[in-house]
Amino acid sequence: MKSRTRTAAVAVAASIAAASLAGCGGDSLEEKGGGSAGDTKASLVIGSAGFTESKLMAELYSQVLRDAGYDTSVKTLKNRELYEPALEKGEIDIVPEYAATLAEFLNGKENGPKAEPVASSDVEQTVKALRKLAEPRGLKVLAAGSAVDQNAFAVTEEFARKHHLKTLTDLGKSNQKIRLAAGDECDIRPYCRPGLEKTYGIDVTEVDMKGVGTTTAKQAVKDGTDQLVLTTTTDATLDDFGLVLLEDDKKLQNADNLLPVVNAADAGSDSIATALDKVTQTLSTEDLVELNRKVDAERQKPADVVEEYLRSKGLLKK
Repeated sequence: MKSRTRTAAVAVAASIAAASLAGCGGDSLEEKGGGSAGDTKASLVIGSAGFTESKLMAELYSQVLRDAGYDTSVKTLKNRELYEPALEKGEIDIVPEYAATLAEFLNGKENGPKAEPVASSDVEQTVKALRKLAEPRGLKVLAAGSAVDQNAFAVTEEFARKHHLKTLTDLGKSNQKIRLAAGDECDIRPYCRPGLEKTYGIDVTEVDMKGVGTTTAKQAVKDGTDQLVLTTTTDATLDDFGLVLLEDDKKLQNADNLLPVVNAADAGSDSIATALDKVTQTLSTEDLVELNRKVDAERQKPADVVEEYLRSKGLLKK
């Protein structure tokens, strides 16, 4: 794909997009200034998907950047199909992402839905492949950290005992008909319904679109309306619903280490990368589970949870 060219027509389009964002409560894109030089403090819009962990990550980025002198706001979009194009267009500047998932998403956009996979369980190779796909789209992929969150699938403890389930292979061999509580993208994502069917032979009769790891999704499995729920390895509330994860024993899921992805033209400066790297290099998977727990189980506000965490790690100066 050709690199973006800054023309007068694009500038006009950006102004229109800016006005639209301002009407949604974000900062006008016309106020941005930093660019790649990094010597002007800019107004930055951090994108978030519509689930707890993404909102927490966006808030982590927002607070460390604000501490570094940037004006920041968080804009929530429903899913990757919405926020990734917005990132390319400069309607948002930064998003927290998952290396393997984004790599395959961009691979599909570039090479079609049947493209040969580029992600793997090797995080370095996955990030390398991701950068190759992202850079022509005007996106800059920053360093990945040790915190990793992968798709995971859970059943009730009772269902697992009854059918002798410990792994997803066991579930496939059980020949149970499975109604899966998941997000509205599960039918087409290769690591959701298609992967469960192809890799594990699981008979998924229907996707119940209740979201990824939401309370309603997990409650549906607890109540027996659904038998399997798509959640994540950092879900901190499974015990509350009597759920257990089934092992991904055939490694369907790839290296979904967390990393920031930025619009290179508007947020590609070294100063922004340095600020975000403080979060990336500090955050562990265990930290992420605890942050999720405080929001999902204790009902604390994400902004408060994030500020407490950042101060405990010495990442806020102000």
